[in-house]
Amino acid sequence: MSTGTLQTGGTTGTENQEGSVQLIQYRQALATVRLPAGSPPPEWAAGEPLASVSVTADETSVICPTSSLPDSLPGPVEGPFIVVRVAGTLEMSQIGVMVGLLKPLADAGIPVLTVSTFDTDWVLVPARHSAAAASVWRAAGYKVTEED
Repeated sequence: MSTGTLQTGGTTGTENQEGSVQLIQYRQALATVRLPAGSPPPEWAAGEPLASVSVTADETSVICPTSSLPDSLPGPVEGPFIVVRVAGTLEMSQIGVMVGLLKPLADAGIPVLTVSTFDTDWVLVPARHSAAAASVWRAAGYKVTEED
């Protein structure tokens, strides 16, 4: 798969000199927590590289660093995950970015959780699959680097 096909025209700063999409893998472990419906965003849902709170009619879900989690949680916790993001800023008009990222992992049987922000896409991979995911992405033409 040519990862350069993820572009819709021009460059966005996500590509390296060979045209492949650059991914940044972070060392900080993340977790996801399911809170009861109607729960307000908790104060502890913060930290880097990613903290996200999603609220639906059925649940409030939190993704944050494991180091941010309080000792007692009112809901189930999953993790640890490593997180990888597409480097640079993606244009909203780009097509196929997530499909390109996820298809090689799906083909390899690696489960994921995804988050999209205004600027970029994030993929959470169970920590036990992190080395395999990086290897699969490299084989698919992505450049995977660790955070500085």
